[in-house]
Amino acid sequence: MENRIVTFGEIMLRLSPQGNRRFVQADTFDAIYGGGEANVAVSLANYGHDVAYVTKLPQNEIGQSAVNSLRRYGVDTSCIVRGGSRVGIYFAETGSAMRPSKVIYDRAGSAIAEAEADDFDFDKIMNGARWFHWTGITPAISDRAATLVALACKAAKRQGATVSCDLNFRKKLWTPEKAQSIMRPLMEYVDVCIGNEEDAELCLGFRPDADVAHGKTDAEGYKAIFEQMAHEFGFKYVASTLRESFSASHNGWKAMIYNGSEFYVSRRYDIEPIVDRVGGGDSFAAGLIHGLLTKPTQSEALEFAVAASALKHTIPGDVNLMSVGEVEALAGGDASGRVQR
Repeated sequence: MENRIVTFGEIMLRLSPQGNRRFVQADTFDAIYGGGEANVAVSLANYGHDVAYVTKLPQNEIGQSAVNSLRRYGVDTSCIVRGGSRVGIYFAETGSAMRPSKVIYDRAGSAIAEAEADDFDFDKIMNGARWFHWTGITPAISDRAATLVALACKAAKRQGATVSCDLNFRKKLWTPEKAQSIMRPLMEYVDVCIGNEEDAELCLGFRPDADVAHGKTDAEGYKAIFEQMAHEFGFKYVASTLRESFSASHNGWKAMIYNGSEFYVSRRYDIEPIVDRVGGGDSFAAGLIHGLLTKPTQSEALEFAVAASALKHTIPGDVNLMSVGEVEALAGGDASGRVQR
């Protein structure tokens, strides 16, 4: 298929206490499926793109449930390899006010973590691909997964596809030293780099002048670091969300982008109350991919991405279930929340 988008990574089973309950209060858990690149694939499918998600899942009912969770939104699952022993699990507790959300992983030995290079024919998978997206979570899963990411990137470049990466540092998966040893060489293949101030520092060794923990995210502090990143790695675009974290329930949200010559800072959204911030970065990445593929300017692409990710904070679960029209309404200035009849 021509002009399709491919994403590659791990989809996991998410188990969450209902509402804002703590793990120790839970008698039941809501079960859904999600993961960085899978969340991006669902958003892009909702925007009308031909998008394929690639991973490895066990040949059992839990693996099939994960596949079905993607199919229901129109994601192409034909390149998912079946095999391995388990689906990774993560437990997510939704915080409120001054109590932060919490994630506990149970993902060791998952099918994708133990996958082999000969499980995937990446040249076939990337045939006709216009865009390939991955996140820094995937190479952090295991050394085998890191090798698969490199193979996928090389195949994508052979097909002439644009490659985007959301850096997504996860301290529970690897150290900054290990991350930089893997991620910096992979940047050779990346055209569009997405990451916040922590990701840039821990994955690539760049430190912006920003204090996000105390709500200070001056976009000016990012300009020099974006220039350095673009110069060192040859990125066509560098983008970052800028989250002002006042509490678990109240965030300020904007973003900026640099195309090698011009910087653009988006409008700011005040998000309160937050329903679920998991997947907020993935919804931004998907919105940016859509924007860069369909909008005439980087500013319009970024405004679409920021609006999409602001809306995701209002939806329970990992995936953003907004249409292009709904996102564009917000990006165009309609933040009233009035009932649509």
